[in-house]
Amino acid sequence: MNFSELFKLSGLLGRFSPDGKCLASCVQYRLVVRDASTLQILQLYTCLDQIQYIEWSSDSLFILCAMYKRGVVQVWSLEQPDWHCKIDEGSAGLVASCWSPDGRHILNTTEFHLRITVWSLCTKSVSYIKYPKACQQGIAFTKDGRYMAVAERRDCKDFVSIFVCSDWQLLRHFDTETQDLFGIEWAPNGCVLAAWDTCLEYKILLYSLDGRLLSTYRAYEWSLGIKSIAWSPSSQFLAIGSYDEKVRILNHVTWKKITEFEHPATVVSSKTIVYKEVEKSPSVETERLSFPPTRALASSLFSTQSKYDVSQVPVSLQHIKPVADRANPKMGIGMLAFSPDNCFLATKNDNIPNAVWIWDIQKLKLFVVLEQLCAVQSFQWDPRQPRLAVCTGNSKVYLWSPAGCVSVQVPMEGDFQIVSLAWHCSGDSVALLSKDNFCVCYLEREEVK
Repeated sequence: MNFSELFKLSGLLGRFSPDGKCLASCVQYRLVVRDASTLQILQLYTCLDQIQYIEWSSDSLFILCAMYKRGVVQVWSLEQPDWHCKIDEGSAGLVASCWSPDGRHILNTTEFHLRITVWSLCTKSVSYIKYPKACQQGIAFTKDGRYMAVAERRDCKDFVSIFVCSDWQLLRHFDTETQDLFGIEWAPNGCVLAAWDTCLEYKILLYSLDGRLLSTYRAYEWSLGIKSIAWSPSSQFLAIGSYDEKVRILNHVTWKKITEFEHPATVVSSKTIVYKEVEKSPSVETERLSFPPTRALASSLFSTQSKYDVSQVPVSLQHIKPVADRANPKMGIGMLAFSPDNCFLATKNDNIPNAVWIWDIQKLKLFVVLEQLCAVQSFQWDPRQPRLAVCTGNSKVYLWSPAGCVSVQVPMEGDFQIVSLAWHCSGDSVALLSKDNFCVCYLEREEVK
């Protein structure tokens, strides 16, 4: 495993291009595009203000930079560095911006969610979508890029409109049986749209492409409801994480619950492997000690190394009691992700912030628990194989695969607190992002296999 040097970063804005050839990162108002393998700078672009969001086009030829404070989006071309595009929403303001799947249209959402403006880079034409809903996930594209669903709110009711992305024609428009629609997400096969209600009510609705209601699922009433959802890559399963610390799995045939995964504070099953992170002191040979110590030696002396031990069950995990009188309580399933081969589901229960739970989807059983020393900030699956990268806000990266797990100290001087991860599409490398810096971790070919 090799690591690059540290590079400056702001706003956690570091993204590999979809084709895997480039890595874009932002430093204040500058956009830096590097070669993904050598990290040599290919292009340097200067924006009008501090960049708050970046996104690659699907063909990796353009990069969108949004400056919400100014209500401006700038688009840069990798093929023609002299070409650029500026979209100014003016007094309407800007709260969100994204690419359409064809990489030639940009969708801007204005302040107060008054409308979505669709700008064409080819014809310079403009289309408008009225009444978009201010919710967590209000726009969703099918994986094949043919259709777009938009959550809308008009006359105090929730609606969903489905558009054809090729010409932005309205295909279907229907109301949803929700109190306060919170998010929408297509199944990867593009046949089913999931729409779920506000956290005050447990309700998820499943619609076909032509707007028919296929099924409604409610696990319970009169308590905080859905917190996160994830479709399996095969579209066979829908995992729903909720505030009651459980994940419920629905099947794609009857849309009924096939099982539920509980996240108790004590792991008792002898069939579950619990990996506990423990600190180990760095070993330094006395011959290497010099005075004054070199900077590299000093940083290795004072950085705490860690390793994983296999704990004997039963194991009690560190459990926190949520503050009941505050909004967004730290409780329930806050993170959910299926592995790319559909075999595993990784979850995090916010009541037990230091643990990652890995479930075997073929057996529908808890397979592994990773108990970290610090609270888990983020985890992400390798896009090519069942391997999970985890970060906990320190200078270590943790990797789990069915073969085992490892804790790796990033060999950097100074304070490098990793809070986010971004895998390369090949799975050969992963970008490790902190608040002010990033580096790239390259995995050896033998490790990749």
